[in-house]
Amino acid sequence: MMKRLVCAALAAAAVAYLAVLPAARGAELQTLEIASKSGVHVFSVELAVTDEERERGLMFRRSVPEFTGMLFDFKRDQEVTMWMKNTYVSLDMIFIQSDGRIRRIAENTEPESLKIIPSGGPVRAVLEVAAGTARRLGIQPGDRVATPVLRR
Repeated sequence: MMKRLVCAALAAAAVAYLAVLPAARGAELQTLEIASKSGVHVFSVELAVTDEERERGLMFRRSVPEFTGMLFDFKRDQEVTMWMKNTYVSLDMIFIQSDGRIRRIAENTEPESLKIIPSGGPVRAVLEVAAGTARRLGIQPGDRVATPVLRR
């Protein structure tokens, strides 16, 4: 219970932080939970739902605070490819199916790389978080993600 309260407090602080970022202005923020063997992990995420928002992603950011990230919603399951063009920080990319299961995790992506990062099958969404987050929290393929995006 205490761990969940700490995570919720960190997520609230992250929302306040994200609210002042230039790229976050106008972006919808949501809470997202990942249930893994190590527990439930709560994140505050910016939504990228338009083509423009998905194209920009986390480009030009100098940091991604703990328990924050960006959720790319593709509206339906489909093969997805990502890249790190103009993204200055390494990320973990978590590929999520419409049923909420994690299909694949691309860990520690290379900043500013044009290398294509595939979803490895049809996914509904991609969560980008700071590099090392998945390993640190024990998040793995098959774990469950809960977010209002997946209920739409």
